Amino acid sequence: MATPPESRPEARLANSQSRARERLGYLLGKLASGEPAPASGSAAAAVLAVSAALLQKVAVRSDKWNGARSAHEKAEALRLRAEELIELDSIGFLEFLDATRSGRDAIGARDKTIDTPLEMARSGVAVVKLARDLESNGNQNLRADAVAAATLAAAAVNVAAMLVDVNIGPGAADPRRAEAQRLLRAVSASADRPAVRGRVDDSGRARGRSRDSDRPTRPRTSRGGPSERDGRRPGS
Repeated sequence: MATPPESRPEARLANSQSRARERLGYLLGKLASGEPAPASGSAAAAVLAVSAALLQKVAVRSDKWNGARSAHEKAEALRLRAEELIELDSIGFLEFLDATRSGRDAIGARDKTIDTPLEMARSGVAVVKLARDLESNGNQNLRADAVAAATLAAAAVNVAAMLVDVNIGPGAADPRRAEAQRLLRAVSASADRPAVRGRVDDSGRARGRSRDSDRPTRPRTSRGGPSERDGRRPGS
């Protein structure tokens, strides 16, 4: 019995890729719109998802390393959670707007606008740590991809830490602010490592080496919305 065309692996892959493009297009369209959400928090989560996806690629193509499978599993889990955080950030901010408009207690709603970016920062640190592991142990022809993932994730942590600080508000004694700053310092210290400087030069890619082997190849040519009494509103 013939396999229906829509059930073939290539058809499923095409459908999956089409859905991914639709999701990306939807997110970018919403980010470019005048709607209050999604905004910077969702954008940071999307960058984290991209970073983790890059690490999946490096892990898949590092089959000579014993830790590649574990690295891939960690990267996949981080990517899937980052994709969830894209939605959770928007939902949390919209719930806060709804709470302030309806006159309900906005403290609980505000907590979500702090906790979600804080989780992004935690995830970002995990992505950077995994990227450094792959940078050192993975396929050296893809070392630049691991470095790029770490750089992108560090930028996402920077944004997330800023949102935690803004959403807590000035002067408020909240341990989450200190944690966000600690996470930011952790990725900043990682980015300042001497090993990171000049990393592309020894990967071989700048000299036209193949991504799949060590054989050289020929060179190829603030949103609107109601604020609280102090005039501040959460960032997202």
